[in-house]
Amino acid sequence: MMAWLRIVLPLLALGILSTLFLLSRSVDPSKTIPFVADEIENRVIDQQVTGPVFSGATANGDLISFVAATAKPDRTQGERLLAQDLTAHIDFPSGSHMDFAANEGVVNDRQQQAQLIGNTVITSSAGYRIVTDKLTTAMDRIEAETAGPVTGTGPPGRIDAGKMQIESDPDTGNAHLLFTNGVKLVYDPAN
Repeated sequence: MMAWLRIVLPLLALGILSTLFLLSRSVDPSKTIPFVADEIENRVIDQQVTGPVFSGATANGDLISFVAATAKPDRTQGERLLAQDLTAHIDFPSGSHMDFAANEGVVNDRQQQAQLIGNTVITSSAGYRIVTDKLTTAMDRIEAETAGPVTGTGPPGRIDAGKMQIESDPDTGNAHLLFTNGVKLVYDPAN
């Protein structure tokens, strides 16, 4: 039986491969794929970078990195980059971390500042998840501020506030979330 399988199985595989080639449609190599041609035209017109990464460290040893799906220069202000799907990750020396994510962003390398715009979500390893419309953050230190109201959840419960700031404590180096302008906390004792 083994001798027959050694003959039959390779012949069967050869038959399947030949059927694939015989039944396949011919491809015209001179035709271009339409969405690739459009994408190439857009990239030539609007200079952009795919998957840019901006990273650095603060004086306290916090590691900060910004990643975007795409980034292109702002035509109105040359030192700014317009980014799509901008995310930021901060690793603190204590082992905790914080993440930011937004639909769009504006990165100003000269001022070491980034603005995350549109459905901005802030999450931390301490269990906080905050949502706002716009967040302005420094790229070389732990400092961030929302432009308007925030809503979210955390270990104490649900939080609503008119504004939020993220700062680094000069003594311990830990990041602090500071909620201001009409803070409403719905305490959940189960947490």
